[in-house]
Amino acid sequence: MNVLFAASEAYPLVKTGGLGDVAYSLPKALHARGADIRLVLPGYHDLLRQLDAMRIAGWLEVRGSERTLGVRVLEARHAAYPFPLWIVDCPSLFDRPGNPYVAANGRDWPDNAERFAVFARTVALLAQDALGLGWRADVVHSHDWQTGLVPAFLADLATPPRTVFTIHNLAYGGYFPHADFVRLQLPAHWWSPEGVEFHGGLSMLKSGIVYADAITTVSPTYAEEICTPEFGYGLDGLLRSRRHKLTGILNGIDTEAWNPATDPHLSAHYSKARIQPGKRHNKRALLERFQPVDDALLDAPLLGTVGRLVEQKGIDWILAAMPVLLAESDVRFVVLGSGQALYEEKLQRLAQQHPDRIMVEIGYDENLAHRVEAGADVFLMPSRFEPCGLNQMYSLRYGTPPVVFRTGGLADTVVDADAPHCTDGTATGFVFDQPALAGFLDAIRRALDLYRQPKAWRRLQQTGMRQNFDWSESAGHYLSLYAT
Repeated sequence: MNVLFAASEAYPLVKTGGLGDVAYSLPKALHARGADIRLVLPGYHDLLRQLDAMRIAGWLEVRGSERTLGVRVLEARHAAYPFPLWIVDCPSLFDRPGNPYVAANGRDWPDNAERFAVFARTVALLAQDALGLGWRADVVHSHDWQTGLVPAFLADLATPPRTVFTIHNLAYGGYFPHADFVRLQLPAHWWSPEGVEFHGGLSMLKSGIVYADAITTVSPTYAEEICTPEFGYGLDGLLRSRRHKLTGILNGIDTEAWNPATDPHLSAHYSKARIQPGKRHNKRALLERFQPVDDALLDAPLLGTVGRLVEQKGIDWILAAMPVLLAESDVRFVVLGSGQALYEEKLQRLAQQHPDRIMVEIGYDENLAHRVEAGADVFLMPSRFEPCGLNQMYSLRYGTPPVVFRTGGLADTVVDADAPHCTDGTATGFVFDQPALAGFLDAIRRALDLYRQPKAWRRLQQTGMRQNFDWSESAGHYLSLYAT
């Protein structure tokens, strides 16, 4: 089965979030199970500098915004991937520094409609072997709004490949004014409430939902949530009408990259059979990155978080909880992330006020992310909604019980440490049910109480570390969906 995997980012070449991790690890899992994969990505400035063994596969003339562009397609190799990468190299659209979606001022690139329409048109041409490379897609699997037009372009073919469209986060819809639809000369028959039109504008995400043969999202619970007004962002009615082709398939993680027994980012390795002293050694190394450490400091619980500093991720609850917990316990915090300036400034101000209790790193650092997962005692992930989430899986694998709100993939992967689950040995973390600070604080306090019971805490850690979050089962689901 030839599978063309189209995404706007993929680790380690370019990553802004969970999509980048999935676009890296899922096609590798599919390849391991016999699929013939090609991964197609935009030719961003920073991405091109990381590739080896590139060759020009060919040139395509692709319609842009009131112009036709010459697009060079590169076939490249990278050590992280066991299959070829196809790179859509169009310098006027993609050869620019920084974030793939937003400019340095934090606003979307003004030509995003053209950038990702051209990308989608190119993907559709490559699926048909427009360059005569002798490889034609049986399945095209596209991801999020940036590739939402791909299924629409392919649906217009006489004999299209099967199309699968995965929604990673419905909150990002790829909305553009009708003027962009006109400038891009998109097919007129797409413009209707049953097509790409959404409240008078173009929705690239809606295009994927409407025209793909199958829709997936990244956890079973999120598949149910997005069919409700609370989580549907105005698309819930459409999704309910497409329930027959909507499936929730839980994301996996790369269990080779995220393995505390072999992780090269860690200062000491450990496993579920012997969690200490490895975890304590990593805690010391993490704290020493920020301040001098004595043994007494190692005994105090360390709460960590890694992620985007936005309201969706519950960063406002974390900020509100910090002074309360500092006052009533010996807890410490370590935070790695970036996002809204307001939250970044508040975190930095709290860190200045409590330099021995709150440690903050603004930005993203893959090495430090691994070290937080290994060195923290508890992982805070109170997302108001979370399509799947990966950090809670990393945390469980690293013996760092997470505190989560019961939503999306968090509900599907974390079992609350209440009395029944602790008794039957299935508890893995701490779950709160009401989206409010009080519930979050209560869950943290329960975590701190259990942390002070070493045997019970070790059992909780070991149960979490026994969970299997690799891609084997989910990759099988995707292969079955491809063949349907």
